[in-house]
Amino acid sequence: MSLNKELKDKNHIFVLLEKVKFANQFIMKYSMPKVALLFILFLGFSANAQVKNWTLQECVEYALKNNISIKQSELDIKLANIDKSSAVGNFLPSINGQVSHSWSIGANTNPVTNLRENQTTQYTQVGLGSNVTLYGGLQNINRLRRAKLAQLASQYQLTKMQDDILLYVANAYLDILFNKENLKVQQNQLIFDEKQLTRADELVKAGSVPRGDLLDMKATIATDNKNIAVAENALLISRLSLAQLLQLQDFENFDVADVSIEPAPSPVMSETPEAIFAKAKEVRVEIKIAQANLDLAERDIKIARGAMHPSLTFGYNFGTNASYADRILFDQNTGQPYTASPLPVFDQFSDNKGHNFGLQLSIPILNGFSARNSVERSKVAFERTKNTFDQAKLDLELNVYKAITDARGALKTYEAAVITVEARQEAFNYAKEKFAVGLMNSFDFNQSQTVYVAAQSDVIRAKYDYIFKTKVVELYFGIPIIQKQ
Repeated sequence: MSLNKELKDKNHIFVLLEKVKFANQFIMKYSMPKVALLFILFLGFSANAQVKNWTLQECVEYALKNNISIKQSELDIKLANIDKSSAVGNFLPSINGQVSHSWSIGANTNPVTNLRENQTTQYTQVGLGSNVTLYGGLQNINRLRRAKLAQLASQYQLTKMQDDILLYVANAYLDILFNKENLKVQQNQLIFDEKQLTRADELVKAGSVPRGDLLDMKATIATDNKNIAVAENALLISRLSLAQLLQLQDFENFDVADVSIEPAPSPVMSETPEAIFAKAKEVRVEIKIAQANLDLAERDIKIARGAMHPSLTFGYNFGTNASYADRILFDQNTGQPYTASPLPVFDQFSDNKGHNFGLQLSIPILNGFSARNSVERSKVAFERTKNTFDQAKLDLELNVYKAITDARGALKTYEAAVITVEARQEAFNYAKEKFAVGLMNSFDFNQSQTVYVAAQSDVIRAKYDYIFKTKVVELYFGIPIIQKQ
């Protein structure tokens, strides 16, 4: 029996040595070069810099000002404002002035004297023209109304982009808080296990416990270090993700403030799904965007139909000219021609000025079906937009019900995780008592400890998952995740 026991102890020690070796190899292969080294480099860059701890409010405000997607939406609003200005300008008359100066060499007709002359001379012409559309199938009115709708749609798009970025920022912020809490759990576990290692070393030296328990604790310490390296890496990646979302350049010195967020019952969750969906249809911009696009498509049909109507324009032109050639005059007594110097330029401008104006009616008769086909294309585009509008309502309904289901499921998961961690804590406390008096070996004790740590991580993960999914439901109900300043 003693021989069998000795063989079992040796075999157990061999297994433990292999565990320690594997854990150390894992750390060296994965944690150090790929995880810990990255974190060490990150700390090296920021060791001499002061890290700013951002609040969620600061992250949101910074993102709303600097995020590239939001900047693009703001540029779309500027373009919509320019289009509206162009639509207003279509109601104004067009006024164009012209000035020309030409040289004529050889036999040419003098535009001032109307005589054929063989000489080199210069001519100056000045003119002013204006046109205004009196009726054009109401196209200008419809273009202005369309520009106003496009302006509203672009504002809705900006609001949606801001809401999306706010949601992404909040999710990334909560992810950092989760990783921070999870890292603390792993670090506390390492501290506890190091104390157990010291105690096990003393007991082994005293001959109270076999050497296998000491090796088992060393394997646990190695696993704890691996878990901490993984948790540190997850925290670093989550911080980099939020920094990238905020378009931060100095991401090495970026961190969020340590805040305690606990889940609280939301009054929105007591509402029926039908009530939440009805509220979402009123407040969410997805439906407003789809409705604005539908109105734009309808206005495009009216603009296309306007091209099939007659158009009436009024035009006015003013012109004058002057010649620098010698004049040919006739003597009043003899009737013989003689040459005289040209009149002063401004005198010629005054004498030669003229005005003309009139109305022009253009009636489309046959234009290769372009106007009719333009109307038909606009109708097809309207039907597509109408389908998109109907789909937007279906998508919103699906998203609302899914958000409610996810939030309720997250609450059940969180409640179950809390019950589990409480039970695991009691079991671990009982295991500590048994291990302290030698009624439990180190392997079973470490198993109980591992399960308890995993339960703690599950509670943290479930907590933040429930908080975020509840906020999504509140967002559909018109309650912002955080107030935009």
